[in-house]
Amino acid sequence: MLYKDIISEYKDPLNISEEKTKEYLQKIFEYHFENTPYWKRFKGQVNLDEIFQGKLEEVFENIFNAGLFVNEDHLRENWLDFFPENYEGKIRFYQSSGTTRERAITHWDYEYMKLLVKYLKVSLDKIYNLNEIYNEEHKMRALAHGPYGWYQEETSELVWSYGGLLYFIGVETDGIKEELEKGNLEKVLKGRLAPLVKYTRRVFEKDSINTFRTGPQMLTIVPEPDALETIILSGLGISAEFLREIQGTFKNSIIIPLYGYYAFGDLVGMLKNDDVVYYPNYPFTLIFPLTRKDEKFEIVDYGRRGRMGLIIARPELLIVKVENESMSRAPPISPFKWDGFANPKREKEGYGW
Repeated sequence: MLYKDIISEYKDPLNISEEKTKEYLQKIFEYHFENTPYWKRFKGQVNLDEIFQGKLEEVFENIFNAGLFVNEDHLRENWLDFFPENYEGKIRFYQSSGTTRERAITHWDYEYMKLLVKYLKVSLDKIYNLNEIYNEEHKMRALAHGPYGWYQEETSELVWSYGGLLYFIGVETDGIKEELEKGNLEKVLKGRLAPLVKYTRRVFEKDSINTFRTGPQMLTIVPEPDALETIILSGLGISAEFLREIQGTFKNSIIIPLYGYYAFGDLVGMLKNDDVVYYPNYPFTLIFPLTRKDEKFEIVDYGRRGRMGLIIARPELLIVKVENESMSRAPPISPFKWDGFANPKREKEGYGW
């Protein structure tokens, strides 16, 4: 299983058929059953040909009902169990941001970074027409906040894909979500985030920044809201109401919500009516909201909420898990031809299953 074979078929990230997705997914499972310590234990115990019968939704349910989902604690403590033996590629291990709990570690092949950025750029151009805004005559001049690691690399590659330049101001994010929830924002900005605020203001004073990628709280320190053309936000606190409020302040800006996760990067979102809807980068990331009935996992109906069922399927990494987030199922919306999910929310009480 090599990326060069995938790249030759991945010409249009928005034109991935269900049949191709199923075919790709089965090949990934077969590869990891042969080569990856965690998954090798399932070889001979699970019939993949039976699992991969039916429509994609049925296959997704079959995978979870076969008990192939990973325990979160095992994944965090034994990340090397998920690295294929004798894998050849440009591998880098990354940490999660640690905003809500202790950082997790996982690995990416650099070839995946290229395909992820391709999906992001094509999607952003189709939905937000960024390719019509930024060009040789009008350069993207971007400032981004965030943790070092995949986030910095992905953001850099994305900005460079528009011929732009980037200031990246790193921030130590361990436990920051809890700190923001407990204390007042002004106190946090003057405390642990004081260096971030200082250097952000310095950049805004000296350069004509037109693109800003940050968390919602940091928008309060933008000196000239009318100067920003593009604002890229991520975080579970992003709601339709919040995006409308932001648009009222940043009247000249395109507001773009992204959904980030340390093992697959960012997914593109959009505001549709009263929903913030995100669409995975097929065939590498599949997400459906799940519920459990009579001890079986089922994908919920459109508009209903369930727990995030997640499959990350790449040559270097296979993860199947149920995340501690609820979300509603969203139908395909142009330019995407597959299901998305809407209004994700972190749940504090656990799965309840």
